[in-house]
Amino acid sequence: MTFNAPFDNSFAALPDGFYTRITPTPVADPKLLAFNADLAKTLGLAEAGTDDLAFTFGGNELPQGADPLAQLYAGHQFGNYNPQLGDGRAILLGEVIDSTGQRRDIQLKGSGPTPYSRGGDGRAWLGPVLREYVVSEAMHALGIPTTRALAAVATGEQIYRETALPGAVLTRVAASHLRVGTFQVFAHRGEVENLRTLTDYAIKRHYPQADGPMGLLRAVCAAQADLIAAWMSVGFIHGVMNTDNCSISGETIDYGPCAFMDAFHANRVFSSIDRQGRYAFSNQPQIAVWNMAQLATALIQQMDDADAAVAEATEIVHAMPALIEAAWLKRFGAKIGIANAQPDDTPLIEDLLSLMQQDGADFTNAFRALSGDAAQDQFTDRDGFVAWQEKWQARLASEPDAKTVMQSANPAIIPRNHRIEQMIQAAVAGDMAPFERLMNALATPYQTTDADLHRPPTEQEIVPATFCGT
Repeated sequence: MTFNAPFDNSFAALPDGFYTRITPTPVADPKLLAFNADLAKTLGLAEAGTDDLAFTFGGNELPQGADPLAQLYAGHQFGNYNPQLGDGRAILLGEVIDSTGQRRDIQLKGSGPTPYSRGGDGRAWLGPVLREYVVSEAMHALGIPTTRALAAVATGEQIYRETALPGAVLTRVAASHLRVGTFQVFAHRGEVENLRTLTDYAIKRHYPQADGPMGLLRAVCAAQADLIAAWMSVGFIHGVMNTDNCSISGETIDYGPCAFMDAFHANRVFSSIDRQGRYAFSNQPQIAVWNMAQLATALIQQMDDADAAVAEATEIVHAMPALIEAAWLKRFGAKIGIANAQPDDTPLIEDLLSLMQQDGADFTNAFRALSGDAAQDQFTDRDGFVAWQEKWQARLASEPDAKTVMQSANPAIIPRNHRIEQMIQAAVAGDMAPFERLMNALATPYQTTDADLHRPPTEQEIVPATFCGT
């Protein structure tokens, strides 16, 4: 029995040069590991049995109305331009209009080779699939724009990286999969008509109020500014902020070597491939601006008055750091109980972060503890914290409901690296209970639940590096 979805495909109606039509490669023995029933309901997907879901989301059966394809894009990877990338292990099944009226992509990741695989097998192993499932759904629960996880399917096949590993397929849902790199590929090739078509499509799909290419640039910059501030407010490090991983919609996309910090350090890096710290925690605002400059460079290629376009794009991109700073101040002000933080509040926030870094305090637990009675217990330098606390309490005297503000801004639980790694190891051994435990707890991140999931890793549990998973 074929699993059905109410497809309404618009990207597939664009010219052939935007993608390659290709079907997923069937897998040997698809078994459903996880299914997001609430998300499926929002998407208007038909109810189906476990076997039907496994066959559909494993790539063995196409749902009626699907128009599968692999998208073309390029991108700067760690600052170096690659003129052609594309979906090397992902296939877009199609689009649906969800219950809120939003158009959503449904994509399989790990569904086999495509013309853009560059010699790869197009597959994914179980670890990165479950990592993305957990972290993307945790981000959604935190209220941060993100792609979503609809299903995870074991393939019954072994794939080979450094060793043999169990294969899996992730079904990802996104507002779209348009990236900065989608614009770059046509600009780099000088395909101006395709660039104009893409720009019009992106405006219609995401920012209908935008006025032309520069209006699109302005809207994307604003969305990315809010996104970066949201990441930083929960201690999130994306790890691979390449332009091909930068979504036009303003969603978090492509959870590879991502991580949430435990002990705070502004220059924290987890990605094993980020050897120079380009995408360190504190560098994320500058990289977002750099990525938007690359988008601006691409968009300008279609403008009749190049000089005027350069001037306007420069103004838009140069204004972005102030957008990020304002969004950061709003987020971090709330984390210390200030409902409408002003620039004068910045030193108070920065002093706390400096104290946390010097003390090795846990980012999530220290902020969460501010709304309780024992925040000083998060710091070994208690005198330093008490000195800061006196200034902080004086500032909060004019805040009517600081505790509620803090509890709404500071999660009690995040998907910590060591718990994710433990969950992956258990899943490889056939035990999905740790996955279910994490998912249940992370669904309500602002509520105090399982105390063991709140604690930072012991020295033996620390995960110093994360990996891309390709």
